[in-house]
Amino acid sequence: MIQSDNRATWKRKFTEVAFIALCVSAVILPLILLATLITDVIISAAGRLNWEFLSSYPSRMAEKAGILPGLVGSVYLIALTAAMALPVGVGAAIYLEEYGGRSRLAHIIEINIANLAGVPSIIYGLLGLELFVRTLGLGRSLIAGACTMALLVLPIVIMSSREALRTVPLSIREGAYALGATRWQTVRQVVLPLAFPGILTGAILSVSRAIGEAAPLIVVGALAFITFLPDGIDSPFTVLPIQIFNWVSRPQQAFLDNAAAGIVVLLVTMLLLNGLAIYFRNRLQKSRTW
Repeated sequence: MIQSDNRATWKRKFTEVAFIALCVSAVILPLILLATLITDVIISAAGRLNWEFLSSYPSRMAEKAGILPGLVGSVYLIALTAAMALPVGVGAAIYLEEYGGRSRLAHIIEINIANLAGVPSIIYGLLGLELFVRTLGLGRSLIAGACTMALLVLPIVIMSSREALRTVPLSIREGAYALGATRWQTVRQVVLPLAFPGILTGAILSVSRAIGEAAPLIVVGALAFITFLPDGIDSPFTVLPIQIFNWVSRPQQAFLDNAAAGIVVLLVTMLLLNGLAIYFRNRLQKSRTW
């Protein structure tokens, strides 16, 4: 009996150790692969990362090519996307959490948001092509691309904003009501300031995702080779991911090095945005007390 108990105990310990080792391997192996890929990209990009590369226009000669139109186009596109997606997304989250309750309309909206969050980005590109480019007549312009990207990130903004609003305790709302505040006054002056760190974090992370998307913009009609900067919201444009895609598709090693340098710039931009989100979240959460 004692031997069978010891054997069962040893078997349980072995199973537990094996499971832990499997989980650790599942974490370490992708990290090693990611580190290898990033290291290879940085080595390839080392010779091209300079101010001339950042401030030059694309060229048929790889050693003179730069990413200025793609970089400026990405900034314009993300600014327009945020200006359209964030107010609508936060407003939808406020309605669903503070006003919608268990109504049929709120339930239908929630189901559609959950479904839209899982739709591939290329589908948003096809929707943008038909709705904004053709039906609304916006053409292959910066505003059409921004509208398409706003649709892409809108479900993420709504869900992250709802989660942030849920972190505000019900007792805070009840206290505001007890002091005579209306529902809108409670939401505007109490709930939103307390939920702002989470809303800001979700907004920056959704914008970070939009920076790296290329498939929807290719469908909408962003240019792969452009030698001028956008001069308005109705101007043709390109973005950094499409410029990188254009260079990767060429066989010359010099263009592949340019693509690697563009990838490094894109990664640094995304890391800066994610770091900014973490910084503001931690800073604002320290000022929250309840």
